[in-house]
Amino acid sequence: MATEKPKKTATKAEPKGAAKAAPKVAPPKEGAKANALQQPLKPSAELAAVIGDGPMPRGEAVSKIWDYIKSKNLQNPKDRREILADAALQKVFGKDKVTMFEMNKHLARHLS
Repeated sequence: MATEKPKKTATKAEPKGAAKAAPKVAPPKEGAKANALQQPLKPSAELAAVIGDGPMPRGEAVSKIWDYIKSKNLQNPKDRREILADAALQKVFGKDKVTMFEMNKHLARHLS
């Protein structure tokens, strides 16, 4: 008695260009802890003079610094990645000019 193997049925593959549905993300639960970027931090007195007082998430602090830089036209016109600090920003950065990449390092010292 030979046993027959069940026949395999071919399944149609999705075309290569077909978009897959994005995975559904559950909404955050009430009382859930904020992640590190959303955690409210208190700015130092030097930083508060530039962005305002009161706790705020790190992303909002960076955004307010950029608003200040752009409103005062403090970017180097020859190299837009470089920020030319005015008196208020010199207290935060500790030097006359910084690159946009090292700016976050200096801001971290003033957020707690």
